[in-house]
Amino acid sequence: MRQLLLAALLFLPVRVLAQRAALSASDSALIGRILLAEDRRDSTDGALGEGSRHGDVRIQMLARRARARIADPKFSSRDSLPALTAPPSYPEPAWRLRFRALTAKRDDCTALRIAIADSTWHVRLRAADLASASCANDDSLVATFRRWVDELPREASTRAANNVSWHAAAHGIVALARTRPTDARDRLTKLAAHRQWQVRAYTARAAAVLGDTVRLRVLAADPDDNVKEAAIEGLSKLTGHADDQVYIAALGAKGAQAVRAAAIALKGTTSTRAKKAANEAFDRWVAQDVASARDARVALLEATGRPTSDDRPPVVRTELPPDAVALALGADVRLRVTMKATTGGGTFTVRLRGDVAPMMAARILALARSGYYDGLTWQRVEPDFVIQGGSPGANEYVGYSQYLRDELGTVPHVRGTVGMSTRGHDTGDAQWFVNLKDNLRLGRDYTVFAVVIEGIDVVDAIMEGDQIETIRPLM
Repeated sequence: MRQLLLAALLFLPVRVLAQRAALSASDSALIGRILLAEDRRDSTDGALGEGSRHGDVRIQMLARRARARIADPKFSSRDSLPALTAPPSYPEPAWRLRFRALTAKRDDCTALRIAIADSTWHVRLRAADLASASCANDDSLVATFRRWVDELPREASTRAANNVSWHAAAHGIVALARTRPTDARDRLTKLAAHRQWQVRAYTARAAAVLGDTVRLRVLAADPDDNVKEAAIEGLSKLTGHADDQVYIAALGAKGAQAVRAAAIALKGTTSTRAKKAANEAFDRWVAQDVASARDARVALLEATGRPTSDDRPPVVRTELPPDAVALALGADVRLRVTMKATTGGGTFTVRLRGDVAPMMAARILALARSGYYDGLTWQRVEPDFVIQGGSPGANEYVGYSQYLRDELGTVPHVRGTVGMSTRGHDTGDAQWFVNLKDNLRLGRDYTVFAVVIEGIDVVDAIMEGDQIETIRPLM
């Protein structure tokens, strides 16, 4: 009978168990030690054994899960753990079906022409992104792209809800480069000098399509590192090591994304000067002590011809964040994400899933309280996949100074769940991504640390570059 009762308790949600007998201060301290042992990936910590023998099934489960996560980076045994509360289920907006249907119609100019007049801008921009040279003779389609570009205002940093600002012109110039190169070339000069950096970044992509190496060299020296990155990526494909001087200059950029792009462009160079500059840049980035700059450091090592094992990452600092124990025991903590009114506006609320990822949830909560996310953007918007944001550099290669460890669990990556951006095991950079559809394949590699519980319509409407006003806990 006792074994049957224990088995039943193991399959209760943690938040229900948390309503059971109160834990002592020493029990809470033990939970903290278990969480820290897992975070350090220390299978020898005595807290794991102590927790496994504890009389409280909650503590037993935490110790058991910690052992399994430490032993297996992919946590293949996760399904053996107690079932947890399922995320909310959200229907998809009707426009997403139209968005999705366009993929099979990339050469159907009539379908694209209809789509660029769609009621939803996500669908219109998708049609522009799919337009190719096969639609070069569709005067109506091309006229729309020209109009989008020509109507771009000098000030394009704000947008009203359900509308765009710089987005139409940015996507339009790249579409023109593919469909009417002459029309695109006539417009590059104006766009390359636009004050909105996203416009200049898309201009670099258009210049790459056009093979305009002169324009790309200019944009590779742009004040914004995201523009540098786009220009260098395009230029290196066109000219290779003939432009090593441009890439060497970009190694001095402040942003990891631009340095990474320049180092990748230099890989395989025979230039002694380039290798020396890459070595010096590597030492500078090591001194910055930023874990999430690893991709830039590795690219710099490869540019010098050195093995990536020469990387010198920051020392991992492991501390128990406030609220981690409470979150592990199922505390209901919610964050309100308020978007800037000047970039669409609106709010949505997420509930932290400390029952799955207590350390990550607690660290995100601490960052939110500190104002870390205030003013940052959603820099990646893929309307049939995810939105991603929370980078100080509006780029996936610029993240928090310390990595957040994976805490893979049984909550699936369904629509409305919030995951942690990584570029490899245990490389969480504090950037969020919100699943816009069911992305179950992500469960193998990415931690779910929260779920959207209110405002999914606001999430669906977010456009690239929209700014976060604040992220704060709801009291």
